[in-house]
Parts: sequence; C-alpha cells; structure tokens
Amino acid sequence: MKPIASHLPLLLLLCLSLAGCATLPGSARLQLGQSTRAEVLSHYGTPHRVWPEADGGQTLEYPSQPFGRSCWMVRLDAAGRLVSVHDPLRDEATRFAAVEPGMTPEQVSRRLGQERSRVFFRFSGEEVWDWNVPPDQSGYLLRFNVHFKDGRVLRMTQSMEFPTRDRDPRD
Repeated sequence: MKPIASHLPLLLLLCLSLAGCATLPGSARLQLGQSTRAEVLSHYGTPHRVWPEADGGQTLEYPSQPFGRSCWMVRLDAAGRLVSVHDPLRDEATRFAAVEPGMTPEQVSRRLGQERSRVFFRFSGEEVWDWNVPPDQSGYLLRFNVHFKDGRVLRMTQSMEFPTRDRDPRD
C-alpha cells in the first residue's frame, strides 16, 4: 500500500473539482449589478433553461436534479447585468411559499426548476413531481413533492427516503 503522500496530487485535484461544483452561488469573480451575461455564462456554463422576465431580463436555470439538492436561479436584468443568484429549494419555507394550489406545471417549473421525477397515479388521477432537497435534522434524504390533478397544483407534501438493507447507507 502506498503512503498517503503519494496520493496528494490526486486528492488535491479531487478537492478542487468538488470546490468548483460548490461555488455557484458565491463566486468572488462575479459582482451583482456589474457582471455581464457573457461573464455569467463563462463562469457557470450553459443554463438548462432560460426564463424571460416581464422587465426584459432573464432567469438562467442551473438544476442539479435528479441527484443533487439544488437549483440555482441566476437573474439578469434587461441590460444583461447580474441581479441575483438564489436556490428556491434551499429551505422549507421558500419551497412551500413558491408553490400555490392552482398553479400550472410551467409555473411550478419556473419557480423551482427541473424536477427529479414525475410519477402518475392512475387511481387518484394525480401526477406527482418531486425534488431532492437538503435534509432536515434527521439526516435522511428529503423530497419536496408537488401533486397535480387536471393540470393544476392540488397540494404539496414532503417525504423522507429511509435506508433499506439493499442500499449501502453511505449512498
């Protein structure tokens, strides 16, 4: 077995690559009100979706679903300047406030970003979309669920995924 010192270059590279994934919200290179759309795209990459805003601006969507627990929404004004960066999935109050009964699927996508999965329940007639979200104090995987019926939000719930014997608890 090799001493740990021989693995340091590989460990350093791994740490730097993981740090790059975690820098989306607080990049020191980008400044609110000053950074341009080109600088944002250069730094964050191509967004999954671009949502037009009523004032002529745009919201760039950067989801991490189906495996991650965030969806960064990067807001640009009509001049293409960075206005804000936020994650609507970050806390429970924000998630529940973002969705209201009666909303359409497009309105929900615009507020929360791309969902992890969609499941249709034939007997209830509901389609349920879910998002992985940061865990609560229990540490179990947590999902935010939006239930649609007839193309409109019926209700919102949260569910936990409990470990099973078939699953490695480190996953």
